[in-house]
Amino acid sequence: MALWRIRATVDDRPGYLSVLTASLALKSVNILAVQVHTTEGGAVDDFLVDAPDAMTEADVLAAVAKGRGRDAYVTRAEAQGLADQPTRALAMAGRLVHEPDALGETLATLLDATDVRWRPHPAYDQPGVHGGRMTLADPAGGSYEVLRALPAFTPAEYARAQALVELAAAVTRHQRENVTFMLPDGAEVTLRPAAADDLAAVRELHDHCSATTLRRRYLGGGAPVESRLRRLLEPAGGVTLLAVAGGGRVVAMASLLAEGDLGEVSVLVEDAWQRRGLGTALLRRLRAHAERAGFAALVAHTAADNVGMLRTLRRLGHGPMDRDGALVSVTLPAAPQPVGEETPATSG
Repeated sequence: MALWRIRATVDDRPGYLSVLTASLALKSVNILAVQVHTTEGGAVDDFLVDAPDAMTEADVLAAVAKGRGRDAYVTRAEAQGLADQPTRALAMAGRLVHEPDALGETLATLLDATDVRWRPHPAYDQPGVHGGRMTLADPAGGSYEVLRALPAFTPAEYARAQALVELAAAVTRHQRENVTFMLPDGAEVTLRPAAADDLAAVRELHDHCSATTLRRRYLGGGAPVESRLRRLLEPAGGVTLLAVAGGGRVVAMASLLAEGDLGEVSVLVEDAWQRRGLGTALLRRLRAHAERAGFAALVAHTAADNVGMLRTLRRLGHGPMDRDGALVSVTLPAAPQPVGEETPATSG
């Protein structure tokens, strides 16, 4: 017996699929797996079959035609084809979680493609399938073009491929945004974006801060209520970054809040971790985010006696500085700040 892959279009009418399967059965062809792809031209049935060794490609095509299959494509299959396509797609997704740079190779394997090309510009055509050409939108910018001679791509294959592209982009973004930062004293912390499930850890950070530190951060007030902390974790139009030490403990946080085309930045560092470069590192990353997001400038409001914050803002190259009683407002241009200045130890 020999493995064959058969793809054919069948009229999407009751009983037509059974006519095709009966025609194959008369030739002692055993169907091992089947997928149905819905298309505008009808249902495209994708079979993996086990046929007698004596059967040729012409014999298989004749059996498909007799079973009312149209636009048939037949090719010999390998043993790995016994894994169904959803399982195969999940395996490819698992690989991309660890190797997002292997996207091109993964797409070629999943789709049996002859070529995968990345274009720096968005797709000229709408993303989708066009016979043996598939166009995929890259969330990071640009597009992918996937080619194969036969058979034509189906919408189901496009959906799987686009999901893999988006997964690879999400993993790459996660790796880029999670950076291990080495402090001058050799300690390491991870700088990463905050999420809603960080609420308990951020509340614990506030519990470990002195009343003076909280007053300077919140300009006279104490720790914010839970509803405000939730908004700070995922600010609309902005971002909050956390510094996470060993054991997953949050030791600092910095927020960028959108105010039109301006961004307001603020930093809270636990007392034991102050004067170790954490505030500067967090503000530099917020500044880089603000530049990518197109903010015109950043402003920081701080207490006049917050010497550490004022020193950090001077280090970053501030613009205008205005004082109103005990409040100082400092403007920072939203200029690119290379993350490399933070001397990260590793990424990921």
